[in-house]
Amino acid sequence: MSEEGEVGEKIEGDIMEAGSSGAPPRRRRMNRKNLIGIGFIAVVMAAGAWTFFSDSGGLALGGDAYQAVFLDNNQVYFGKLTNTASAYPVLKDIFYLRVTQPLQPPEGGDAQPNINLVKLGTELHGPSDEMRINREHILFIEDLKADSEVTKAINNFKAAQ
Repeated sequence: MSEEGEVGEKIEGDIMEAGSSGAPPRRRRMNRKNLIGIGFIAVVMAAGAWTFFSDSGGLALGGDAYQAVFLDNNQVYFGKLTNTASAYPVLKDIFYLRVTQPLQPPEGGDAQPNINLVKLGTELHGPSDEMRINREHILFIEDLKADSEVTKAINNFKAAQ
């Protein structure tokens, strides 16, 4: 038993001696390698925050670019999307597709549906040309090319106005 007591006292004594050396703790100097590493991490975090919180979210917003906004109710709207970081992004200059079937198919053939591009605001209830869309209902967003059929139809509509 006395051996155990001596071992316990010796360990406690070693611990106390190590903790009470009286020397002030050494300060670590930042070397060039550490500073470069911290700077790199800061740049990556800043770029990530800018991308996450920026309004465009990587889309070609502004100018003449149009986007196709696909919703979870199978509706697609075409327009200029802004405020994409919000819970309710805003779509302006809005168009959508209206598909109609002919009442009577032609003899000996299948009836082809008529697909028309419609400007929002021409409906009976007369909505304004701005839509706030719940972000949770957006499946995905695509940029439209300047030479796409939808973009050409929008430009033709505007030229006729």
